[in-house]
Amino acid sequence: MTAVAAGAFETALAVGRMVADGSGSAAEIAVGLAIRLPVFAVALLVAVRMRRGRGWARIALALGLGVAGTASMVVEPIRALAQSRSLAGALSEAGVMDLAFGASRALHVAAVLTAVVLMFLPAANTFFRARRAGRTAPRRSRVR
Repeated sequence: MTAVAAGAFETALAVGRMVADGSGSAAEIAVGLAIRLPVFAVALLVAVRMRRGRGWARIALALGLGVAGTASMVVEPIRALAQSRSLAGALSEAGVMDLAFGASRALHVAAVLTAVVLMFLPAANTFFRARRAGRTAPRRSRVR
């Protein structure tokens, strides 16, 4: 859910930038939103299904957003670095919007990668096994 929120914030920043500097037409902005908003909605729906113990949802999120989504977020920065653009140079030329977008993108990637790891920890595996068996996941006892 944090990854979706970061993605939505990132989208708002991108749209704001395009409107402010006139770099995107209304049609381009609409197409971008028509792609991103359904992806966010589906991600939230699948996350809810995963929370209810659906194993297919865990796999769908791991592959769809964990692999494909992360790849789509890191291709551009990797391409820029491969073209000999230095990180220091990019940061020195960055404006406030660029820095906000970069921070949002970093949070977005970190949230996705963290979620993928957490989805496959032993406690998560126990939760999904218990749900598959038709019982609720065991709760951890509190140590006093």
